[in-house]
Amino acid sequence: MISVTTWVVTIAILAFVILLDLWLAILRRNLPTSLLEAGVWTVVYIGAALAFGFFMLPLFANQTAQQEFFAGWLTEYALSVDNIFVFIIILGHLHVKKEKQQLVLLLGIMLTILMRGALIPLGAALISRFASIFFLFGAFLLYTAFQLYKESGNEEEWNEGRIVAKMKAKGISTFSIALVALGLTNLVFSLDSIPAIFGLTKNAYIVTTANIFALMGLRQLYFLLENLLKRLIYLSKGLSIILAFIGIKMIFEALHGVGVHKLLGVHVPEFSLTFSLGSIITCLIITTVASLTATRGIAGAE
Repeated sequence: MISVTTWVVTIAILAFVILLDLWLAILRRNLPTSLLEAGVWTVVYIGAALAFGFFMLPLFANQTAQQEFFAGWLTEYALSVDNIFVFIIILGHLHVKKEKQQLVLLLGIMLTILMRGALIPLGAALISRFASIFFLFGAFLLYTAFQLYKESGNEEEWNEGRIVAKMKAKGISTFSIALVALGLTNLVFSLDSIPAIFGLTKNAYIVTTANIFALMGLRQLYFLLENLLKRLIYLSKGLSIILAFIGIKMIFEALHGVGVHKLLGVHVPEFSLTFSLGSIITCLIITTVASLTATRGIAGAE
């Protein structure tokens, strides 16, 4: 059980880092972010997540919590990378100036953190009250996985929707429109990511920290990945496989939870956390290597 003090200290430190990032974004709002700067900050934030998982969690948790954190963080981070590609398309479509993009991104990310801060307790409450909610979560992830797989390769297109179209018609500033567009997109992605991580852990502390660490540094990661949009062509397919795996895992857990241990005489499988973590890492590695290998010609042309 995570103590109240641990919760308060953790949230205070993470909030300080996020506010520091906001302050830097405001100070540098009229300056473009260089590739070197984006790379350094991305390494710093990934290093912070790894350090937290390896060195901090063992102080007040256990090895299982470590595995849950890394499985959750990797899944959320991979989903965040996919989100970034959508952000690149949105900001490019709206013709947001390069100098203004980082402030829009950070405000959008902070909005995402607030959304997930509201959705995580709701998800935890539903799970504690209704064990069968895992059937619904699992089915939703399978549907999302199917849609993501079906839409893979069509990332260049983005439909702005009625709200954004109306804002444009009323002459609202591009900055405000971009912020609303990112907020709406983040809401959709949050509805996918929350069930996904609850399929790996029911620990609210792990869910919260994995989500925040996955979102921290996305502003810098945006500028780092901007030129890789055309190269990670199989990322969405890899994510669809991960989401489908977690969805199936949740449904199997739900079956065991209601006392159904066999279907048609066959034992319902139980996936260990180690197997889940290994599967996620393997899928991400294969997806990345296959994408970069298949697009070597694009890199050479550029």
